[in-house]
Amino acid sequence: MTDPTPIAPGDLATLHSALANEQMVLQSVASATISEAGVRSTIYLSTLSSGLVALGFSASTPGLLATLTVTLLPTIFMLGWFTVVRLVDTTVENIAVRHTMERIRAYFAGVHPSGPPLLVSGDARTGEYGVRYGRASFLFTMASMVAAVNCVLGGALVALALAVGLGMPTAPAHLSGAAVGLSLLVATLTYERRRIRAASRVGVVEP
Repeated sequence: MTDPTPIAPGDLATLHSALANEQMVLQSVASATISEAGVRSTIYLSTLSSGLVALGFSASTPGLLATLTVTLLPTIFMLGWFTVVRLVDTTVENIAVRHTMERIRAYFAGVHPSGPPLLVSGDARTGEYGVRYGRASFLFTMASMVAAVNCVLGGALVALALAVGLGMPTAPAHLSGAAVGLSLLVATLTYERRRIRAASRVGVVEP
């Protein structure tokens, strides 16, 4: 087995400069994904809050209340799904960016013997940067937060449609709405977990 072709000093300096620049670009991308996730979550929750306030003000006018209910709540529910999908996208993008940054750090850690304790991240006990991520960590993402709220809204819409639209008794309508909301939540979390696991497997760095 032949040894790899040595890199000329000038080429090595160019490589290090390119990697340092790439690291800065990736940091910017990571920050952008987090910022976008926060903005999208705020937009959804603000829209939901404003919609509920509007419904409260229209409660004294049955006709207006019915019109707002059948138009506003389904629109917010649809916005919630758009938000969840995009939040999962930003999570996956952030995972991919972080894996690339880890590979760059691992490369720089091997340049000098004193590099590994300073640049290699991760700890067997505490994880990376003092936070240890497990299989259930995806439950605490922004996507999961918005999904939980949106699935409650979806269940409420189903219960409302059954009780008011179809004249079903209150208790069965509420149970049906709760079942639909729970099913939506399980399906959404399954979708999120599958995409995050796929992104994590792709970015794993082999020793």
